[in-house]
Amino acid sequence: MRIHAVHTLYEERLARSTRPFLARGCKVQRCRQCMLRTHLCICEHRPLAKSNAAFLLVMFDDEILKPSNTGRLIADVFEDTFAYIWSRTEPNVEMLALLDDPQWQPYVVFPAEYAPEREAKTIELETGKRPLFIMLDGSWAEAKKMFRKSPYLDRFPLLSINPDKPSRYKMREASKENQLGTAEVAARIIDVFGEHHNAELLDLWFDVFRENYIAGKMNRLVPEESSLAVLEKFMSIDETSI
Repeated sequence: MRIHAVHTLYEERLARSTRPFLARGCKVQRCRQCMLRTHLCICEHRPLAKSNAAFLLVMFDDEILKPSNTGRLIADVFEDTFAYIWSRTEPNVEMLALLDDPQWQPYVVFPAEYAPEREAKTIELETGKRPLFIMLDGSWAEAKKMFRKSPYLDRFPLLSINPDKPSRYKMREASKENQLGTAEVAARIIDVFGEHHNAELLDLWFDVFRENYIAGKMNRLVPEESSLAVLEKFMSIDETSI
């Protein structure tokens, strides 16, 4: 099974914890990769996209420990996903080097209303570069704090989305009606980039995670017409079309 950047970051963050992370449901036995209850583990079904895009997850300190986090779903699907814990005073040197790597063209994914002068209406890549979509992963209040207090991101353009449908997240209470989960936002960005198949793949993987997470939280069975069955059908159709 592929161990990606979010799995590695989770283990590193756990190792330096001085006290247990006592989130709701912390006593539940969970898979350490997908963070679902062990009997609802979805790791063996993880899809992998063929993509020209990469993602950088800048995660608020405790976000990596939360079972409800959906940033890890991006790393599940997109092989070129990087993940670092955010620090206001000591940003990770590897992350800063990544932002300066000439193969990438970084975009900060954030509402344009917070810096309208930096808004990019389209994704236009320089010759030989690939997009690096920077996701600020945390609660809405935490994401705004990271945006305001990360001056090393100020030089990059903003990509913003205007969701036309409410979030399917339902795992945490959102502060805004149209606020999406991190993976949902990533799917919209990939769609804007033109990788429509990968956008649908990530959306379907999000649905599988959400359904199994809620089943575990509510102590109920996954429905017979499951999201996993929809994902597998989508992937089988894709395989036959190759």
